[in-house]
Amino acid sequence: TYFEALNRLVRADRREAFAMNGRSRRPPRDRMNALLSFLYAMWMNDCRSACEAAGLDAQVGFLHALRPGRAALALDLVEEFRPFADRLALSLVNRAQVNADDFDIREGGAVALRDDARKTVVVAFQERKQEPLTHPLLAESLPLGLVPLVQARLLARCVRGDADAYIPFTTK
Repeated sequence: TYFEALNRLVRADRREAFAMNGRSRRPPRDRMNALLSFLYAMWMNDCRSACEAAGLDAQVGFLHALRPGRAALALDLVEEFRPFADRLALSLVNRAQVNADDFDIREGGAVALRDDARKTVVVAFQERKQEPLTHPLLAESLPLGLVPLVQARLLARCVRGDADAYIPFTTK
């Protein structure tokens, strides 16, 4: 239902090229899923680094199944940042910063971003992470890019018994 609604947020004149029929990954089967997968992967890397910087084992999580080589805790933490990836994907598409011809459709139906488009997405992602926001728990302004580290530290405090509960990051 969520991804069905996400389709409706794409500008009408770009909807056909960026239509998605639900979430598909490994491999993504359409342009929007390819874009989302790339953005989610970048947030995942930031969350893995944040967990490790906070002294947490990124492989052992709460929400995601434990599998060898899978950073379950980082996947848990990245859930808080998916809306930022979704919003950036919609902005890139609706502002025509990413276009239909920025993707390769491979044999078997997999869709992938081309190298030049990846650069555009990485630049937009890095710019977005510099934007300040007020952390709801800390009541301080900080760049979005630092929030995974703050959240990982808050989670570490909870895991170690220094805090009663973990409060996930949400925006208003």
